[in-house]
Amino acid sequence: MNQHIRPWHRLLALAIASMIFAVFAPTIVQAADPPTVQSLSETTTKLQISVDTIWVLITGFLVFFMQTGFAMLEAGLNRQRDVVNALLENFINAAVTILVWWGIGFGIAFGTSVGGLVGIDTFFLSQLPGADGSYTLGAPGSTAAINTYTLFFFQFAFTATATTIATGSMAGRTDFIGDLIYSAIMGAISYPIIVHWVWNSSGWLSKLSYHDFAGSSVVHTVGGWTALVGAYLLGPRPARPPWGTLPPAHNLGLATLGTMILWFGWYGFNPGSTLSTGNTGLIGLVTVNTTLAAGAGALSALIFQYIRRGKWDLVYSLNGSLAGLVAITAPCAYVVPWAAVFIGLTGGILVTLGVDLIESLHIDDPVGAFAVHGINGMMGTLSVGFLGQAELTLNKKAGLFLGGGFDLLGIQLLGIVAIAVFTVAFSFLMFGGLKALGHLRVDPQGDCIGIDVYEHGASVWPDVYSINQFDQFMQEEDKNRPKTSGTDTLDSE
Repeated sequence: MNQHIRPWHRLLALAIASMIFAVFAPTIVQAADPPTVQSLSETTTKLQISVDTIWVLITGFLVFFMQTGFAMLEAGLNRQRDVVNALLENFINAAVTILVWWGIGFGIAFGTSVGGLVGIDTFFLSQLPGADGSYTLGAPGSTAAINTYTLFFFQFAFTATATTIATGSMAGRTDFIGDLIYSAIMGAISYPIIVHWVWNSSGWLSKLSYHDFAGSSVVHTVGGWTALVGAYLLGPRPARPPWGTLPPAHNLGLATLGTMILWFGWYGFNPGSTLSTGNTGLIGLVTVNTTLAAGAGALSALIFQYIRRGKWDLVYSLNGSLAGLVAITAPCAYVVPWAAVFIGLTGGILVTLGVDLIESLHIDDPVGAFAVHGINGMMGTLSVGFLGQAELTLNKKAGLFLGGGFDLLGIQLLGIVAIAVFTVAFSFLMFGGLKALGHLRVDPQGDCIGIDVYEHGASVWPDVYSINQFDQFMQEEDKNRPKTSGTDTLDSE
């Protein structure tokens, strides 16, 4: 039986509900604490820090992956007898670098500054976390709005890149203990000092508004000059062709793979150096400039080498792309795209001439490390002084070619000279000490039989023989094979 709800019942229910709401609503509203401008600002800041942390970590992973690129590139360009050594040196370089960067390097680079020259605290990350368990942002010498551990990791990946550059130039004849020692010294002392000068907010070059956005001078010039000094003191590889004729690459497939990995990793190197996603336009500009310079460098090296030799040379094109990437690393945030193309084109030509120069000096550089990293690291840094856009530079001054005069160029030139002089002097002391201790060049027996066999007892292709080795192997097999007569064969059947 259906009964309709009477109107007065509805009114009574509505009245009771209103009373309950009137009693408890203020308590509910008070507990919710309506948002304020301050609370909204704090929430936004926390969200921005979270996004920036993810961004920096992901780009740091890309930079770390560049170790694979260096390993593949060096394995491909070196001779077969040197490949295992090159692979292990690149791999173990990361292991050595992370420990010395944690213990000493990070503190020297981003610790509290003494005279703008060197940091004196934050060793072993000993000041972290805070006494209250909080995670501080930045470091004494960095105002980056990311926690210190994230900054530490990102900068470690750069350190590993700087120290591994020398392995390519010194490949095939460096004592393995010596490699471990110089990698540790670079990661702990020489590279962090330059970082302090340029990227520590109290560094003396930083205070002069020296421009190196992502490391053309800090990473690549340091790595390039260190590599050149090491190769010079080592002397040439055994049984290499006459000067002016480079030994053939062992595996161009690996070299190409390594170069493409490095190009990919550079999207962590340069865009990641923003250390924030707050300025998305800057990230886009840096990414576009990086890509344009790499493409221009690859093409200019390819075409320039064809004009000189009449062949479309893969190795020079690969190194041309790397030259463009190295050169654009300093100015990528300070120039517009047309300038990035010009910088890349220049880099591709310079790397081909640079290889000729090093060969003419009778310095054996198997992968062209100085031509790629040293020469183009310096050129890229100076390009800010020539092509820097006033709207983009730190001190709002334009480069020389854009009507800004010599102010910006003078600062860039001063920084490059100071970095080169310090790095060369330090490298001579470091490698000279190793040479005096007998730990720079591999034992002469290693030169004779190959460093892979001598140092590691291994070969990258253990089942591949030369023609002579194969003939000798087959002769030994024939000697050891049991003889059977025709009668024996018939009887067995």
